[in-house]
Amino acid sequence: MKPSMLLPTLTTCAKNGEAVLIKGAPGVGKTDICNQVADNLKMNFIPVIPVISDPTDAKGVPGRNGDGKWEWHLIGDARRIVEAKKPTLVVLDDLGQAPAMVQAAYMQWLLLRRIGEHSIPDCVSILACTNRREDRAGVTGVLEPVKGRFITIIELQVDVDDWVEWAFAHNMPGKLIAFAHFRPALLTSHKPTADIINGPCPRTFANAGRLINIGLENLECLSGAVGEGCAIEMFGFFKYWQQLPNLTALIADPDKADVPTEPAALYAVVTGLAEKATSNNIGRIFKYAERLPKDFSILLGRDCIRKDKTIQNTKAFIKWAVDNKNILAA
Repeated sequence: MKPSMLLPTLTTCAKNGEAVLIKGAPGVGKTDICNQVADNLKMNFIPVIPVISDPTDAKGVPGRNGDGKWEWHLIGDARRIVEAKKPTLVVLDDLGQAPAMVQAAYMQWLLLRRIGEHSIPDCVSILACTNRREDRAGVTGVLEPVKGRFITIIELQVDVDDWVEWAFAHNMPGKLIAFAHFRPALLTSHKPTADIINGPCPRTFANAGRLINIGLENLECLSGAVGEGCAIEMFGFFKYWQQLPNLTALIADPDKADVPTEPAALYAVVTGLAEKATSNNIGRIFKYAERLPKDFSILLGRDCIRKDKTIQNTKAFIKWAVDNKNILAA
């Protein structure tokens, strides 16, 4: 399931107190989406990391109460959960990396909604995330009875359009977004390795964007973020970005501005225009879009509304959408 579908699915489950297990490769955004669910529902967010826990973190430690009777005394996150008074989302992160005895300790949370002798309040919802066994992330599996405690298990898949929308909303550099459009396969090409190197994936692309934003746009740093091969391709593509025409002048006179012929240059121009798009200039941008190859015209329109959703309310956008309704509906 792609991120734009997973987010509303998890939101519905969390709203109804149903536990879901999300699996997927490292760096595809599992935890980030859970955090978005908490934000959307205005819930407190408690990430629990079973792999660095032991069973006492999940069930408490035995001790005597004031009457001298033995009971489970909760510590840390478990105590915060049973004391929750406001809507709260608990995420068991990297569950599959935890030892079997630790995984088993969380079954009571999922099946009985209890921690030791204490009930988990109705205002608390639980989600869980894990990598897959083939990801070389230390996952040996998830216990069969633990898996069965979740209402469903969903695999999160990378979707370039969803990543681009996220990138516009999180201040990623325009040239990196354009590169993702140009080489979308790289976002899904990460291969697990025991070597101490990174490869391209949504998380490492975002890391590259952060490096660019703080001025560390050199081959060594970008290679450390996304891998040498991907970084070399990025550098080659960024040359087109440096050769972009004056986009302000292009928007001012869209009828006379040059239209590139090279695909890389077209991706660069489209993303550059989308970055500059506003409700005030979108009419001129769509006038230029009429001169682009149809695929790039559609991409430009979609990127404009990813960057600024208010553009959908303009007459220019409505006319563009009507003119392209057959393609947009496909």
